[in-house]
Amino acid sequence: MKQLESKNMIIIKPQKGWVGINLKELFSYRELFYIFAWRDIKVRYKQTIIGITWAILQPFLLMVVFSVFFGNLAKMPSDGVPYPIFVFSGLLFWNYFSVSLTGASDALVANENVVKKIYFPRLLLPLSSTITPLIDFALALVILIGLMIYFHFTPTITGIILFPFLILLSFLSAAGLGSLLAAINVRYRDIRYALPFFIQTLFFLTPVIYPTTLIGEKYQWLLALNPMTGIIETARTGIIGDKEIDFVLLGISAVIAVSLFVFGIFYFRKTERVFADLA
Repeated sequence: MKQLESKNMIIIKPQKGWVGINLKELFSYRELFYIFAWRDIKVRYKQTIIGITWAILQPFLLMVVFSVFFGNLAKMPSDGVPYPIFVFSGLLFWNYFSVSLTGASDALVANENVVKKIYFPRLLLPLSSTITPLIDFALALVILIGLMIYFHFTPTITGIILFPFLILLSFLSAAGLGSLLAAINVRYRDIRYALPFFIQTLFFLTPVIYPTTLIGEKYQWLLALNPMTGIIETARTGIIGDKEIDFVLLGISAVIAVSLFVFGIFYFRKTERVFADLA
């Protein structure tokens, strides 16, 4: 009898030091990942009148407001491109990044009851919060395609090939930084209050409403440190096709996105063993 009990017993021990991602364990909990992702989708538009239509309406209204105030009134330059398509190509990726980062950073605290009661790979929570905004991204992409048809723009072949890669880089940036902030948020709840300010500030440090040419060459390197700069600039160039893609800038963004992901995940895994006590 004792031998049978010992065979069916699973002993979970906290891991110390820097530990990597246990892909085998994550895969074994894939059904729970689907449940978390589906729950996030349902909760986001629960008790709304127009439901998931908000995923299209929000970026569209933002594009209209920015086009009126920055494009028409402030005369913000857009490198000769119609301002609506210029700003929407930036909003598409920025909205995905900001929504994913906000959701991932709060994933552990928002699910503290689950974290305290059962064991599962905690990494599922920030990752599922980063995956679900891709549905909003796909719906908003329909508006961008409509704008391209309206303004007679055809994406370049290179732009089409790089588009999935840009989505991957956006995911790595949001998931890495989100996992890092989620782990810190468990211990220090200041993150919840500081994050909105951080995202608003980062928005103005990202070339969403203005071109990078507006910033002097002396400070271009500062923009390059923001991974969303290379992502948005490459997407915009691929869509509009008016100039060559800056692969150096894209390479810098790729290195920073991967570094954020690796550091964020490893810090999350390092501190994971205390989440249930602090959440």
